[in-house]
Amino acid sequence: MPSPLEHIDWFRHTSPYIRNHRGRTFVIHLGSGALDSPVFPHLIHDLALLHLLGIKLVLVHATRGEIEAALDALEIEGVLHRGVRVTTEEVLGVVRDVVAAQRLQLESQLSAGLPDSPMHGSKLRVVSGNFVTARPLGVVDGIDFQFTGAVRRLDAVGMSGVLDNDGILLLSPLGFSLTGEVFNISANELATAAAITLGADKLIIMDKASGLLDDTGKLIRQLTVDDAHRLAISDSAQAEHRDAACRACDQGVHRAHIISYEQNGALIEELFTHDGGGTLISQEAYEQARRATVEDIAGVLDLIRPMEDEGVLVRRSRERLEQEIDNFRVLERDGRVIACAALYPFGDSSMAEIACVATHEDYRRGGRGQHLLELLLEEAKEDGLLSLFVLTTQSAHWFLEQGFSEVSLDRLPTERQALYNLQRNSKVLIRQIN
Repeated sequence: MPSPLEHIDWFRHTSPYIRNHRGRTFVIHLGSGALDSPVFPHLIHDLALLHLLGIKLVLVHATRGEIEAALDALEIEGVLHRGVRVTTEEVLGVVRDVVAAQRLQLESQLSAGLPDSPMHGSKLRVVSGNFVTARPLGVVDGIDFQFTGAVRRLDAVGMSGVLDNDGILLLSPLGFSLTGEVFNISANELATAAAITLGADKLIIMDKASGLLDDTGKLIRQLTVDDAHRLAISDSAQAEHRDAACRACDQGVHRAHIISYEQNGALIEELFTHDGGGTLISQEAYEQARRATVEDIAGVLDLIRPMEDEGVLVRRSRERLEQEIDNFRVLERDGRVIACAALYPFGDSSMAEIACVATHEDYRRGGRGQHLLELLLEEAKEDGLLSLFVLTTQSAHWFLEQGFSEVSLDRLPTERQALYNLQRNSKVLIRQIN
């Protein structure tokens, strides 16, 4: 069990996330079955906490599974075409009852405030209404979908007004037409449309699964939109969530997350830890390699200091690092420097030294050092250099695996030979650029 000090240390490290999330808009899609999950009361507490931290919340609740169960109980035959429900007038009555029950459940639980509970004193204001204008889906492949609809437009002004006045916006998967009809619409479509219309910072899709899985069944932590589109997914619900996330990111939403509503604390873990607990999809890579700046000095020092203490790297003062920071490239993950490497060209020798290849201990064995090395190799090639060399005491085998070969000291540029530390007795390795 974590000690109180560990809890305190974790809480301290949430401060960058609290600062970055404050005032942002998050659209949260509560997947079918979420409201009946045993951990749903904890999720309500987490939503209240996010609101307290200044996050603007839009909640969209899904009803597909609950409607299926209600139709079965009433012995009403439901019809699906291409995975979309045909909503007859009889089915629409069931849909309205399920939506009303879920809305009341959400509003009642978000209104709780007993002493000695996480909700005490929260006084949340939950607002729902006719923010969704829908159109009939019409006839597709000869099938009349009747009261099944699609989002036509959303009342962006009204929705923003709720959020700006410290309310939680609750959207149900029903839309209204200009003729006063009610249409059953997809919660996935509605959540995506709301995120796009509001210019939300995040679309968070909560489903049974922890996120998207690869072909071995392993959770995929992060994907670009392009990679997500190429991912083969056999489960139709997961494919639908993937497509919704990609569509949102393609139209301006910064990030989309797919996480599990069955995992207690998954929402907090996803938003307030570096690695999260589900799948993150973004237009650009979550980890960005770039040239270091003076703002990265503290992060680089955090990486190399432990290796300097162990004698793996030669110690550099902060002042020296400030002078040499332009030689460094860093890999950044959500604002945190998690890997670095440096390239030092040597005059007219057509050679350059690779130095300070370091990766944070939490992110090793993920190919990040190799990725930075390849970037430096491409940069050296563009600069017309012919070879790279490295001096190392403990990482020779890793560099050999990257295409370096061990050579004698006299292969180094003369000026670098003069700086060679005989006491360290570093191995010299060279890789030709071709």
